[in-house]
Amino acid sequence: MHRCLYTAIILLVLPFAVSAQTITGKVVSAPSKTGVAKASVFLNNATFGTATEDDGTFSLRGVKPGQYDLIVSVIGFEEYTQKVQVGSTPINLNISLTPKVMMMREVVISSNADWKKNFEQFKKEFIGTTENAKYCRIDNPRILNLMYTRKTQMLEASTDEFLVMENEALGYRVKFLLKEFTSSGLTNTITYAGRALFEDLPGTAAQKQKWKEKRDEAYYGSARHFYRSLYKNRLTQEGFMIYDFNRAIDPNRPPEALIRKKLKAFQMVNRDSVRYWMQKDAMPKWYKERLTKPALTAYDVLRKPKEEGLYVLTFPNFLYVVYTKKHETEDFKDLYRPLDMENFETSVITLFTPAVYFDLNGTVVADSPLYEGTWSKSKLANLLPVDYEPSDPIKN
Repeated sequence: MHRCLYTAIILLVLPFAVSAQTITGKVVSAPSKTGVAKASVFLNNATFGTATEDDGTFSLRGVKPGQYDLIVSVIGFEEYTQKVQVGSTPINLNISLTPKVMMMREVVISSNADWKKNFEQFKKEFIGTTENAKYCRIDNPRILNLMYTRKTQMLEASTDEFLVMENEALGYRVKFLLKEFTSSGLTNTITYAGRALFEDLPGTAAQKQKWKEKRDEAYYGSARHFYRSLYKNRLTQEGFMIYDFNRAIDPNRPPEALIRKKLKAFQMVNRDSVRYWMQKDAMPKWYKERLTKPALTAYDVLRKPKEEGLYVLTFPNFLYVVYTKKHETEDFKDLYRPLDMENFETSVITLFTPAVYFDLNGTVVADSPLYEGTWSKSKLANLLPVDYEPSDPIKN
């Protein structure tokens, strides 16, 4: 039986044309009120960044409309962050920085071999394993604070300054302030938080054209492309189809953490037990999976809140997103595929709250959801700045 998602009619309004704006301001020390020189001022996950002048003033020009996190970072002070909504008028900010209380970091003694092993795992899980990842290089790996706990199979990482990665596949130098990174071998989950600034690498005209093509390839079919297509009410034209999706966890499959623990415990001592737990690991995580057809429209899942430049995505179960202009090359064990559906790139969105907010740039600004399938592969090697604008859409 078809389920009616919403009874209210939602009016989708395309944003008015707004020209790029300038963000200016001054950064001062809170105790003395004097200007702070050489502080990094940038928009998180974007290509806009600068350093303050000797008197603490700064200017970011040509910023496209949207909501951003403005970050100020400099040695000796606590990091400053403020949400800014770039619209029709220039923005001027007065920013006071609080001196940082220096604390001794826990000293972890490990061999050089252990550090290299941890670093290789970090690269794989933070940068990714896609084709683009082969062309990425971290310039200053030794600034990473790496710690691996064998008992919990947990790798943790952080930095006190910018981790600099050169992405020769997309033509970016990415500076990343990594606040937190955890990788759990028991649950197979990876989480991280931080700030990023994108800079264009220098290159010949031929290199820049190749980078543009690779950037477009990374953009089309991505989560950002989806969110932009959604609020513009252009899902079908851009190649997306969305469905209400329902499923339940298979009660016969043990919890993921237990499977990982048992496999590790028996791998060297009991082949029969290992075989048993490998069979459990091969069991699907979900069952009773069902797509509700026909496909949903933007009107079914999108709302427009009062806040300027923001949109809300909401749905009752899970959202099944198909991108019909690319085929998936990876086999996702737990991703449901109807027998009558072509092997297109497919992602499943899970909400942890009733709704997710995103802006004009297609960037989630609150209550980040969980992505499974194609979008789960998008790590730093395939990441684009939030202000990226693609070329013409790819053809079928």
